[in-house]
Amino acid sequence: MSASPATTEPNVIDVTGLTKRFGDKTVVDDVSLDVARGEIVGFLGPNGSGKTTTIRMICGLLTPDAGSGTVLGLDVVEDSLMIKREVGYMTQRFSLYEDLTIAENLDFVARLYRLKPRGEFVRKTLDDLGLYSRRNQLAGTLSGGWKQRLALAACIMHKPKLLLLDEPTAGVDPKARRDFWDEIHLLAADGLTVLVSTHYMDEAERCHRIAYISYGHLIARGTVEEVVRDSGLATFFVRGANLAAIGKAIAGLDGVEQVAPFGQTLHVVGSDAALLARSLDAFAAESGAAVTRGETSLEDVFIKFMSRGEDTGGSARSGEDGR
Repeated sequence: MSASPATTEPNVIDVTGLTKRFGDKTVVDDVSLDVARGEIVGFLGPNGSGKTTTIRMICGLLTPDAGSGTVLGLDVVEDSLMIKREVGYMTQRFSLYEDLTIAENLDFVARLYRLKPRGEFVRKTLDDLGLYSRRNQLAGTLSGGWKQRLALAACIMHKPKLLLLDEPTAGVDPKARRDFWDEIHLLAADGLTVLVSTHYMDEAERCHRIAYISYGHLIARGTVEEVVRDSGLATFFVRGANLAAIGKAIAGLDGVEQVAPFGQTLHVVGSDAALLARSLDAFAAESGAAVTRGETSLEDVFIKFMSRGEDTGGSARSGEDGR
């Protein structure tokens, strides 16, 4: 994954061969990643695939067993303490104090980073994230969306150059998710670099580029359009009466790898476009179902990658236990 040719700045993340083992289990295996300044890169993969472990190595919380590279120009192995100070890391679980107010939580974080004048940092962060009117509300009484906003505020108050987000919108309603992503794009436009892990396809599509990790191995990267194109998948839409019965019949046809209902339509996916078309044309002629060529979605590709990992026994091999 290369930096944009329009910039000569060094990559904010530029790591090669990152590997991490827990006991005799290799959780992250030879992962290389580079991210340019101001980019938003989505990090995708099933649970237990190594996303969180990779993020923790990048931000200095875990030491790689192998591999090298730089984060913010600092050595990922030798300078982990310095990297931590320049990174904002937002975990999936809300990790602030629920019995403190919003303002008290931010004041606590400002003390940790020794920000001065502390009160000005807190007030500006409250204003920038739209939290000032709720500053005296206990964190534990906030909705999921407001907790997420507070967590983001705590991560960026010390003006980090790199923001690492680990499943940041899990359990948050669609409106709060959209507001969150609008804020992320504003931060990136100001030069903040963002690496975000997510399971949501619509969120992945809002990233400048994506990287897909499957049980410790990075198996795809690029823009969404590039990843979909390089997957080699073909997608057809099938419509007809009694979709459940049609779906069962189609699942056994040559060339069919995925069948999924979407409203009044079946999405049928396969790697061999010609074979899939012949099978569906013959089925349509016999059954009267309507078949049209469709566009492959990122979700179709995601399912293919997941199936490939399961077929090779990936989850059993990684032994990551959800890291």
